[in-house]
Amino acid sequence: MHYQLGTALVEEKEKVILYFNDKYINLNSLVARVKPALKINSLFEMTQKWPYWTGQITNILSSTSTFNSEELLSESDINWQAPILYPNKLICIGANYTDHIEEMGKEKTIVKPYSFLKPPSTTLKGHRKDVNIPKTSNMIDWEAELAVVIGKHAKNVKKEDALTYVAGYTLFNDLSDREAIVNSDGLGIDWVVHKAHDGFAPMGPLITPAQFIPDPQNLKIKLKVNNEIKQDSHTSKMIFTVAEIIEHLSSIMTLEPGDIIGTGTPAGAGFGRNEFLKSGDKVVIEIEKLGTLTTHIR
Repeated sequence: MHYQLGTALVEEKEKVILYFNDKYINLNSLVARVKPALKINSLFEMTQKWPYWTGQITNILSSTSTFNSEELLSESDINWQAPILYPNKLICIGANYTDHIEEMGKEKTIVKPYSFLKPPSTTLKGHRKDVNIPKTSNMIDWEAELAVVIGKHAKNVKKEDALTYVAGYTLFNDLSDREAIVNSDGLGIDWVVHKAHDGFAPMGPLITPAQFIPDPQNLKIKLKVNNEIKQDSHTSKMIFTVAEIIEHLSSIMTLEPGDIIGTGTPAGAGFGRNEFLKSGDKVVIEIEKLGTLTTHIR
């Protein structure tokens, strides 16, 4: 039994979307019909009790074979939001593919994951949403990434156990302002300018529960700009695996349910070829077994 979960506005109200058997289902309405004692408020809230909710969904789908008109949704009518709207933390890993380091003109040997933060409340964007190019830059770049959603509190975990702390996986575009690199001075790159513009974290549309992705290091990842392939790689090429990233980050901070981790991008970003996004561009990310994330640049 395979399913995915997302967040959308349905009649201007936040709802959890269940994708199951090629159907988009309003999970709030389904739960209200078959288990009225339960109440769903948000997918973020569900991550706080992830094993409980995945168990409830499995039980519901095992006992329910039909869905009514209030529960079934047309995908074209869904107003997608980022699947986790307001996580406590949005952490990104930089320089996690050797070929990407090379195309960025760096030669430094990476001995531990390099990380930075994005402000989730202003950077996260949903599937098919517009992202505006900042007025201060003409060097906006794409970065296709596998994102990890944390499912339970993690502190000082070992890599051997790290994947048990994952709720699921989704698609992520770590949009970047490369003028921060060009204009860097003796103090280094301004990472706020580089990564924190409004809308610079498109994500989703769906989270695939970790139980359906036994090996996150075995996924094809691809990005297209206006149907032209720019990135075409595989998560097996990461320098640090998802498990090693979680081990490292949890040695610094407590990872909390609903936290998002972007795991780095492979070669093919625009900076290495002096190509940047412009108004009217369409960016599409595909990750094997997870789906497709589309972003419109304005």
